[in-house]
Amino acid sequence: MIQLSGEFGEGGGSLVRVALALSTITGKPFEVDNIRKGRAKSGLKAQHLYCIKSLQELCSAVVEGDVLGSAYLKYIPGKIKAKPLQVDIGTAGSITLLLQSLLPPCLFASRSMKLEIVGGTDVKWAAPFDYFNNVFMPIVRKFCSGLNVKLVKRGYYPKGQGNIELNINPKYKLSEFSGFKEFCSYLKQNVPKIDLIEQGNLVGVKGISHASLNLENAKVAERQASAAKSILMKLGCPVDISSEYCNTVSLGSGITLWANFSKDEECTEVFHMGADALGEPGKRAEIVGEEAAKKLIKEIESKAAVDKYLGDQILLLMAFTSNSKIKVSEITEHCRTNIYVIEKFLGKVFEIDEEEKMISMI
Repeated sequence: MIQLSGEFGEGGGSLVRVALALSTITGKPFEVDNIRKGRAKSGLKAQHLYCIKSLQELCSAVVEGDVLGSAYLKYIPGKIKAKPLQVDIGTAGSITLLLQSLLPPCLFASRSMKLEIVGGTDVKWAAPFDYFNNVFMPIVRKFCSGLNVKLVKRGYYPKGQGNIELNINPKYKLSEFSGFKEFCSYLKQNVPKIDLIEQGNLVGVKGISHASLNLENAKVAERQASAAKSILMKLGCPVDISSEYCNTVSLGSGITLWANFSKDEECTEVFHMGADALGEPGKRAEIVGEEAAKKLIKEIESKAAVDKYLGDQILLLMAFTSNSKIKVSEITEHCRTNIYVIEKFLGKVFEIDEEEKMISMI
């Protein structure tokens, strides 16, 4: 039984989410105590319970401590069973945070799967859908034969009710191997390495500016986009930001930007750095656009190839590859926490160069 301390590092919910994913994949049970101990409201939140519930359905796990506010969780996974899953998180619980737990095991299922998830698509303290789809998903696609993501409806705080659909066609199937150790060895020999050290050439910036339908007359989405573009033009590359409106349950707006880089003039392989900002009552649309643009420029000026948010999100995937290495704009506490969890399950696999801000596979 793997023992985890919930107050390690940044002491947030990502520790539990990553542990749930790895436990389900590896078949190794775990216990964690002091969950979110330093937070104003400690213990498991509703979003964590939906992660647990979803994975229980996926692998028939045996669970103790899965109640709201619990500081302790025990999770004993069963075998992954590929089947369609429908999850309604309720209110504006983040869909992308739930997928930190649910998506990795689905990548290694025995057959194609369809996920339908209802919740928040663009909420605080979580990657917005457009970042997930345009910055994170290109990395995930290295692990599948096919992966389609569809935004059905946006969901803002507080009521959420956004909806996304994922269709996953696994390429590497855990069920075809005698055990996780053999499967892991096969992955390391066959999955293309993640090599993101040099930025290469900045070939353009794209983005999506969005808002609730009842903000269309105020041109909120267009104003966010225009403010961001006016700042990004100094980069000297094409800037293309689309504007869209959605019929949402709660009022909201936001903008996600991503810079596209290529290591060669033919753009044979493009990788991305991203940034975003959310609207809120009393916050002018122009401020939202400027905020996202300044965040993206800061990431670009770091000369890293991976933004600070993507850095911690791809570590779990890196752990199943060989010779992968990334240079991040910042080694965050989320990065350190995720490394702690991953190495509890897989042993020592990462090496950190603090000065160069590089994370490499050993």
